Amino acid sequence: MIAEVGAFALILSLALSLAQAVLSYAARVRRSAVLAGAGEGAAIAAFLGVAAAFAALMYAFVVSDFSVANVAMNSHTEKPLLYRIAGTWGNHEGSMLLWCLALTGFGASVAGLGRTLPQGLRTLTVGTQGVLGTVFLAYTVFASNPLARVAQPPVEGRSLNPLLQDPALAVHPPFLYAGYVGMSVVFSLAVAALIEGRVDAAWSRWVRPWTLAAWSLLTVGITLGSFWAYYELGWGGWWFWDPVENASFMPWLVATALLHSAIVTEKRGALAGWTVFLALAAFSFSMLGGFLVRSGVLTSVHAFAVDPTRGVLLLIILGVTAGLGFSLFAWRAPTLGRGGMFAPVSRESALVLNNILLAAATATVLLGTLYPLIREAMSGEAISVGPPYFNLTFTPLMAALLVLLPIGPLLAWKRGDGATALRRLAVAAAVAVVLTLLVGVLVTPRHTWGALGVGLGGWLIAGALAEILERTRVFRVPPAEAWRRFTGLPRGAWGMTLAHLGLGVFVLGAVFETSWKLEAAEALPVGRAIEVGGYSVRLAAVEPVNGPNYDADRGTIVVTRAGQPVCQVTPERRFYTAGGQTTSEVGLCYRGLSHLYLVLGERREGGTYLVRAYWNPWASLIFVGPAIMAAGGLVSLSDRRLRLAAGRRRREQEA
Repeated sequence: MIAEVGAFALILSLALSLAQAVLSYAARVRRSAVLAGAGEGAAIAAFLGVAAAFAALMYAFVVSDFSVANVAMNSHTEKPLLYRIAGTWGNHEGSMLLWCLALTGFGASVAGLGRTLPQGLRTLTVGTQGVLGTVFLAYTVFASNPLARVAQPPVEGRSLNPLLQDPALAVHPPFLYAGYVGMSVVFSLAVAALIEGRVDAAWSRWVRPWTLAAWSLLTVGITLGSFWAYYELGWGGWWFWDPVENASFMPWLVATALLHSAIVTEKRGALAGWTVFLALAAFSFSMLGGFLVRSGVLTSVHAFAVDPTRGVLLLIILGVTAGLGFSLFAWRAPTLGRGGMFAPVSRESALVLNNILLAAATATVLLGTLYPLIREAMSGEAISVGPPYFNLTFTPLMAALLVLLPIGPLLAWKRGDGATALRRLAVAAAVAVVLTLLVGVLVTPRHTWGALGVGLGGWLIAGALAEILERTRVFRVPPAEAWRRFTGLPRGAWGMTLAHLGLGVFVLGAVFETSWKLEAAEALPVGRAIEVGGYSVRLAAVEPVNGPNYDADRGTIVVTRAGQPVCQVTPERRFYTAGGQTTSEVGLCYRGLSHLYLVLGERREGGTYLVRAYWNPWASLIFVGPAIMAAGGLVSLSDRRLRLAAGRRRREQEA
């Protein structure tokens, strides 16, 4: 009965989303506050309906109701409770319901929290969210119903993919989808602004908090997914340019460009057309990611579905939605103002260059992701585009961006002084040079690119700190005044500094892990050891264990250095009887910021086991850096100016 209630709530939400769209657009045509309020009420009700349907599906997974087809296909009574809950979104149908939950949730948020928006713009934004909700709810109800019943329920289910039975991946999709779908509000704001013919500094100020929220959530989601791939898949790395990884990375890059472009539009009224274009592109790339993951055109451990029919429907949704948005943009683009002029050396120019490099980087990732699909469709020849392509094309673009990044915030608006900005970064430049020389000359002379990467990371961190010191003028004013300036800095400034600093931390971790990683692999009998990175890795024992829904060989590996014990880990090789799949559980030995990454492989003849050991220096920074970046986004989001200034300015204008 609960499943039927959930299915009814889902259908009701579809009707409410349609009403949300119709009422809101009618309100804009008739200038009716009553109809606008009704549309906003429908938006909140649609979210509550989807939430009820989602709760019903989660209940079916928790109690193992195999009369629901989705539960029978993706759950098992032997699974731990956490993974029964995660099974709610660990499949195509459930993930689409999670998508709809986030979409209607953001629509309800605009309706409930968008009081600072002018009435017309808010009404059109709510209406556009209603259109998007109608489209995706219709797809979910008619093509991917997560609560459909089966006539003859099985006694036992098929279980969730064992690779997805992991704590990090249990929470990874909600964050990722919140970031993905959060871009829908930016898309709707862009459509509303184009219809209204109002793309100005105030509109840009309204776009920024929604973009910041989605960007921060997407950063957390991507980082969790990377960390899961790092310690769950057992291949020793954290990013492989997998097409599905790229599908989440492209919206992040576009959203990053949008955050910087919106600043120029807000401060100077320039780049209005480009900012709107990025707002449309951000959610279009999110929809593209949804299509790639669910269409079956990609083979990936991250992919959900292999149903070409539903994939075609998603492609149609992508084409129609993005096509209408960009068609509206093409119609309105000639009317968008050019904004204020600025000199070639200015903060505006630095942000423009930032956007050019981010756009070019996104284009290279898009080409590398889609080219194999296009080539196979045209010639039937299957090819793959891997890390060598991205290292050759993406890395130089990002390196150039990172070199320029600390300079931009120190330039003045409209007309800047490049020489003064560079003088203010003299200490940061010295830090970068010293780090490069120390690593490149004294430590490992053969790793030239690695040494340059370390210097680049130091440049970013020192540059972020230099920008804060310049704002407070700590070395030019009395201590009391410096402290007053320091404590009075707006949260937006702190958030920017944290984001740039976190990027530098990530660069340091990625460079160290990539350039100085060591690997050893050998078939070992119990009691033998291999050496890696100055550590002795000894296979002390292997014993069979029975998990809640798997059988495993659990190894005990003892790590020593110079004869002294360092740590003991227990990697496993698991076999899931329900799905007939074998997975590896990695053993991680933390040594400060570095990791010893240990994998127990298959048993071989003679009673030996393949043991793979990796020394990953400073690998923790790869995940700490993005966490700092996401924290920076949230700190910026808490800035009162982003939440109140637009409304205050509007009220002052009306007064």
